[in-house]
Amino acid sequence: MKLKMGAMLAAGMAALLSCNTSGSSNTKTAEQDSVPNAIHLFNGKDMNDWTAKIRHYESGDNYANTFRVEDGLLKVRYDGGYDEFDQQYGHLAYNTPFSYYYLRIEYRFVDEQTKGGESWAWRNSGAMLHGQDPKTMLKDQDFPISVEGQLLGGDGQTERTTSNLCTPGTNVVIDQKLFTPHCINSTSKTYHGDQWVTADFLVLGDSLIQHILEDQVVLSYSKPQIGGDNVLSYDAKQKQDGKALTGGYIYLQSESHPVDFRKVDLYDLSEYKDRPADIERIVKQIQQKKP
Repeated sequence: MKLKMGAMLAAGMAALLSCNTSGSSNTKTAEQDSVPNAIHLFNGKDMNDWTAKIRHYESGDNYANTFRVEDGLLKVRYDGGYDEFDQQYGHLAYNTPFSYYYLRIEYRFVDEQTKGGESWAWRNSGAMLHGQDPKTMLKDQDFPISVEGQLLGGDGQTERTTSNLCTPGTNVVIDQKLFTPHCINSTSKTYHGDQWVTADFLVLGDSLIQHILEDQVVLSYSKPQIGGDNVLSYDAKQKQDGKALTGGYIYLQSESHPVDFRKVDLYDLSEYKDRPADIERIVKQIQQKKP
């Protein structure tokens, strides 16, 4: 069932509010009305603040110009040297880690899947949250240890949800139970064709993560942690199973289908970490800022 963001956010924040009432004074101040300015992770001009990591290449090697900026868009393309995709999964990491934030991404799938891409990777990309430092990924590692907000497009007929959850090298808690399968679908509708889609993510350390589309919370979970499988050729020192993921790097994904990103904005909520009532207020105000 889809629930309005306010209802789901209120439910998710209830535990935090019960433990901390900071910021709940009846005295209203200018600060209590404020919303943090958006940090434009993608500035529309370049990728100077990002690091590419493509499988079989060292961190920082943007093989075949896979990630590029053209026409004010951050594009993922395969026309620079991919005779076969050959599981050369790519990830583009923003160089600053975050812990408490609201992330807004606008994306669209275009053109045809490159030769050699798996069938499941058709119109498939993702936003990796709480990811490991790209400098710690080994040359042949396929995915960063992270929590993935999976982005999928429809074929014009079949239902196919987006803003799903996948867990390369991680587990999460859903409905108070440890969730160990690799992926779970959200409750979103299907977005067909080349239309622009806005995917929002509320990330509050390891206490709450919500996937949001069109004012609807379509997936909610907590306690992201290192564990499980679904990541290959990693440095064992980086995979400390059971370790809580309270923050990390944000990645955009290359999985063999061309995709465009025109907005990657982040609202840093770290200063409100101990003020859950303010976080709830700010999230509602951000949500009212329609793309």
